[in-house]
Amino acid sequence: MATIRPRRSVLYMPGSNARALEKARDIAADALILDLEDAVAPDAKDAARQQVVDAVGAKGFGKREVIVRVNALSTSWGGPDITAVAAARPDAILIPKVSEPSDLLRVAERAPGMALWAMIETPLAILNIAALAATERGLACFVMGTNDLVKEMRGEHMRDRANLAASLALSVTAARAHGLAVIDGVFNDIQDADGFAAQCRQARAFGFDGKTLIHPSQVGPCNEIFAPSADEIAAARKIIAAFALPENKGKGAIKLDGRMVEILHADIARRTVALADAIEQLT
Repeated sequence: MATIRPRRSVLYMPGSNARALEKARDIAADALILDLEDAVAPDAKDAARQQVVDAVGAKGFGKREVIVRVNALSTSWGGPDITAVAAARPDAILIPKVSEPSDLLRVAERAPGMALWAMIETPLAILNIAALAATERGLACFVMGTNDLVKEMRGEHMRDRANLAASLALSVTAARAHGLAVIDGVFNDIQDADGFAAQCRQARAFGFDGKTLIHPSQVGPCNEIFAPSADEIAAARKIIAAFALPENKGKGAIKLDGRMVEILHADIARRTVALADAIEQLT
């Protein structure tokens, strides 16, 4: 099994806000996205770039994964962002407005050896999702940009996200087909704790690894929902142990506690335990 890196909570932090970048060092998010795009006003772009590069270079974020969202290459800031950020060597570069494989390849050429994350936030990205997932050259993760996707669809935000179900499911399916991580979009209402928790549970049911967040208060609940529970871990260990018994070696299905358990359940169990162990190492 490939090494698992927890990405339950992925918190956006504005690259222009020095105080926020400092506070991020103590937030228990699995990953941080230092943002040079939407969170930064045009007249602050250059200063934010240098501030983020300095923060990445200082390596003060501990075990957290650090990703920098750059501006699109179609803007005047995109090229300088990619050059400066690639030199600073964060864990990954997040590319906005990815719609076609060429959008990824252009960044890969400018940032050789860097892991790339792709924002999925346009209708064309959804229509091209299989081709995007098949793009190599460092692609590691999809990040859903659900606010932009709803806007581009000329739709409305629905509490159950029924109008996004196809896009979410296709993105997860494409990611899994090509061994990519995939992170759900943000929940906009910071005050609606119940709605946020429900959307986290929905995202986990879809198969997402975690969720992008807009406020530190969302980190704790998100981490809890996307982590295996104590009961899930115990059940997983029991399945693994049962299949490891000499009498069960080579079997595709066994009887455990009165029900049939297949080898696919053992695979799921091993991933559950591996994720729990990886989370433990973060703390």
